[in-house]
Amino acid sequence: MTAQLDVVVPEADEHVCPLPHIPEAVSVVRRRVRTVLADWNLAPDLVEDALLVISELITNAVVHALPPAVLRLSRAGTGGRSTLRVEVTDAGSAAAAGRPAADPCPGEHGRGLDIITALAAECGTRVHPDGITWWAELLAA
Repeated sequence: MTAQLDVVVPEADEHVCPLPHIPEAVSVVRRRVRTVLADWNLAPDLVEDALLVISELITNAVVHALPPAVLRLSRAGTGGRSTLRVEVTDAGSAAAAGRPAADPCPGEHGRGLDIITALAAECGTRVHPDGITWWAELLAA
């Protein structure tokens, strides 16, 4: 007789989503990510803050960067602190590739990084040979 063991499969703690380089990507990805965050049983306030941060980072990648871009979500807990990490990696600055750096509608843009800074416990950028990663960590209750 063979003993049968119950195997516990840990919950997924990372989600990766390629980002289409079109303005509609923001709303499409928000809907998809809302489902992922709900499956992770995160607090509603954290989900709303995360969706706003994600929207701002995706918009930045679509408007100001070159494709390809990817969104990576991960959650972790260390030392009694649980965090949700949001990363958007893209191929770098569109302005560096000869596209205009000036915003044609300056009054309509420019507050995204302030919003991210206000909502995140920590945020920043990481430059690498293939582009740049913008990241933010939100504290989960």
